[in-house]
Amino acid sequence: MSRRWTPGAVASRASLHFVIVLLCLVWLLPALGLLVSSFRPAQAVSGSGWWTVFTTPFDFTQYTLDNYRHVLFQDGMARAFLNSLLISVPSTVLPVLVAALAAFAFAWLRFPGRELLLLIVVGLLVVPLQTTFIPILRLYSQWGAAGTFAGLWFAHTGYGLPFAIYLLRNFFAALPRDLFESAYIDGASPWTAFWRLALPMSTPAIASLVIFQFLWVWNDLLVALIYVGGTQEVAPLTVRLSTLVGSYGQEWHVLTAAAFVTMIVPLSVFFALQRYFVRGILAGAVKG
Repeated sequence: MSRRWTPGAVASRASLHFVIVLLCLVWLLPALGLLVSSFRPAQAVSGSGWWTVFTTPFDFTQYTLDNYRHVLFQDGMARAFLNSLLISVPSTVLPVLVAALAAFAFAWLRFPGRELLLLIVVGLLVVPLQTTFIPILRLYSQWGAAGTFAGLWFAHTGYGLPFAIYLLRNFFAALPRDLFESAYIDGASPWTAFWRLALPMSTPAIASLVIFQFLWVWNDLLVALIYVGGTQEVAPLTVRLSTLVGSYGQEWHVLTAAAFVTMIVPLSVFFALQRYFVRGILAGAVKG
């Protein structure tokens, strides 16, 4: 009998699968409860727990879309949703593009001070964001960039670049050297090697970076509060949701709908790129 199918091996695999399923349930239950509660009216939310939907006969009359209508069209969440997209997409594209160019230069180009610059970039990873808020906000106030989309784009780009460069540099450095040397012998320029070789081969790392950066920007509250201030025209979902917590502290049915609206896009991005996620992180972590 193969060792793979011995009683001990089967029991070990069954225990592992049980633990994995249990952990998945622990992570999914809060999201499931939030989803169910977001469709329940106020009296149902205050009168019984969300899990009672599985113990009583299912009745569609107990569920409503009024919570979502109220949040989206009366409390400005639709505008905040659009603002979050307008903030998150450029704040993801800009650092990924700049980091890819910088990481390729650190990995494959030779220039004076390369090691020192790379050391400075890595050192920036440990600088707390809070230490930069006051000086940058003063500059933004002088330049008129406070409370604007551009101000948030540049802030998130600057905060995300050290990690992005570090991650992509490790991945680029692990690519086959012979491949690039052959390309240079055939007359390829550094730009051609970057665009035609490095980028297509680094899709897992770039996808991992896109997930990290997008989720960080989308879920950010502190940076948005500092640089947006009281400008509600550019306030993202997180800022708008924080105001709803104060306005509707007792109306949990409205808050659950608002919270679930903020989860839709991050979940979509993660599930769309999840096949690249682990590959990119492992490649960037163990090589270079």
